[in-house]
Amino acid sequence: MRRRAGILGAALIALLAGALLAGPAAWESLTRPLDRAVDPSLTVADRDGRALRVFLSVDGSWRLPADPAHIEPQYLAMLTAVEDKRFREHPGVDPLAVARALGQMLASGRVVSGASTLTMQTVRLLDPQPRTLGAKAVEALRALILESRRSKDEILALYLTLAPYGGNIEGVRAASLAYFGHEPSALTPAEAALLVAIPQAPERLRPDRHPEAARRARDRILERAAAAGVIAASVVAEAERDPVPSGRRPMPMHAPHLARRLALGATDGTAVVRTSLDGDLQRRIEGMAARWAETLDPETGVAVVVADAATGAVLAHLGSPDFFSTRRSGQVDMTRAVRSPGSTLKPFLYGLAFDDGFLDPRSVVTDAPISIGGYAPANFTPVHHGELPAADALRRSLNVPAVGILDRYGPARFVNRLATAGTRIELPHVAERPGLAVILGGLGTTLEDLVGLYTALDHDGRARPLTMLADESPAVERSRPLLSAGAAWEIARILESTPHPTHSAGRRSGPVAWKTGTSYGFRDAWAIGTANGRVVGVWVGRPDGTPRPGHYGSRSAAPLLFEVFDVLPAAPRLAAPAPSGDAVPPSARPLPPALAYFPPRPASPAGDPVRIAYPRDGSEIERPSDRPIALQAKGGRRPLIWLVDGRPVPAPPHRRDAAWSPDGIGFATVTVIDADGLSAQARIRVR
Repeated sequence: MRRRAGILGAALIALLAGALLAGPAAWESLTRPLDRAVDPSLTVADRDGRALRVFLSVDGSWRLPADPAHIEPQYLAMLTAVEDKRFREHPGVDPLAVARALGQMLASGRVVSGASTLTMQTVRLLDPQPRTLGAKAVEALRALILESRRSKDEILALYLTLAPYGGNIEGVRAASLAYFGHEPSALTPAEAALLVAIPQAPERLRPDRHPEAARRARDRILERAAAAGVIAASVVAEAERDPVPSGRRPMPMHAPHLARRLALGATDGTAVVRTSLDGDLQRRIEGMAARWAETLDPETGVAVVVADAATGAVLAHLGSPDFFSTRRSGQVDMTRAVRSPGSTLKPFLYGLAFDDGFLDPRSVVTDAPISIGGYAPANFTPVHHGELPAADALRRSLNVPAVGILDRYGPARFVNRLATAGTRIELPHVAERPGLAVILGGLGTTLEDLVGLYTALDHDGRARPLTMLADESPAVERSRPLLSAGAAWEIARILESTPHPTHSAGRRSGPVAWKTGTSYGFRDAWAIGTANGRVVGVWVGRPDGTPRPGHYGSRSAAPLLFEVFDVLPAAPRLAAPAPSGDAVPPSARPLPPALAYFPPRPASPAGDPVRIAYPRDGSEIERPSDRPIALQAKGGRRPLIWLVDGRPVPAPPHRRDAAWSPDGIGFATVTVIDADGLSAQARIRVR
């Protein structure tokens, strides 16, 4: 004991003497902050902390924060056995190692072995200095200071984050990902030994440039680890047969669009953004989407979102099948692109009609040619089915009955209900009120919004906003009512009975409540469904919006939808029980005679849409000094609403004229809107 104390005292005296000889510059370095580790690469991780995408640090390095608790224990044992076997015992400087190194140097006249502890190496990594004797002494003193301020695990974490591995790779996590393609939580003995060896001479031992030197260094580490009792001798022989990696692998690039969005929103100094994504599911879906895209033309994109219906947490997110494809516009995030949703909103119109009390799933609706205010909708196929139950009309996604139901419910009211449920809605023209075409895709929304909307069909009729972060409060706390629980249950059962597409690969999906959509000109193909607490949304189309004739939802998107459901937990084979109490679904009650038949509204004469008779578009009008300007309309279904520059003009609701008093001279836009939401405009100039 007395001998060890003497050795420690002699070592400390030597350190102080060396520091004095180093001069003022070395002493000044004692006060410099050791803060380099606060500039890590930003990692966007899955819900388990595994890297999805990594971004370069400010100085262009791959530098990932490392936690010893998540590193392969055998690697840590090898590291300390080779670099600092008394790491857990010394105060930052190992006096026995210092004495040994000094004795060997005095005896041989040259440096035989080093005395740097892992703490001293960490100091050097945090604040590199010239390799002089004086600087070495200051480094040792700073190691003592660091040990007084940080725990052993914190110091080890700094070393594991900053250790050099050649080029711009720093830290064991970045090295493991770059050389082996996986996190360092499950390193093999050969991999662990290589990662211990490389920092000893990072550029000379890079396996991608000097594989033979790297192999020899690795094998030496294996033999030293065996001699220290870290691994068995039999393991050494097997590990030495493993080849060293011949090149660097790309850093993880999963969910690249979402990762980019979250990285842009991260605060400075953030090291890890943990998402709600299921990393394994994300990787599987990326593979599925890439394979599916190969069956499509090379300009077509694919986007997929999977969410937990109860919480709104996003479990998988794919903005394109190939982030680096220029032909597919791969860097455009199609989960957020505003597109026409086709028929995907029909289920919510039917559900709202059920809640409104004017429609029942058993109500007979008519599928026959109609014209409402000059708008004559047509089915996707040129076939009309006559009278049939409303549930069947929804199941078949017939356009004509849907337009009739919207005519009764009201287009503006329908769009407002979607918006108040949190859905982003964009109309083609800001000044226009929603028209009957909105139920057939005559508005814009996004895949993310549609998936959030479909969470309402899972069990309670409340739409959940999607959440992407692991620590974000569950969206159920911010959910918004859309349908009653009974109507939501009813709609889900109807959609669940829709036959799977014959060309779908899905065989294990079980019951899925799903709906397709196809936008005008075959520009967008949609398939969205919910089952067993999960919502899956798929979009297929060209990001530039060019048509794809012959490609529609059930053909281009539905097969991938069911392939995704096949890898999710199996849905129950029996339909969920109907809600009880106040949430009883319509079909569980006797059908009132008044709801047995849903009559479409009387159609206005075909070819007589609302239009402005006076003033005509493009006309110039002298501002009268003693009276207002007369506004006159023809066609359309009353009551009419008049607007000038977006401001209402008072007028009797059942007349076709109004009187407007201009505030002054200049240009103005006159708009008239009929009861069907159809509108006409005239741009005029008042002189």
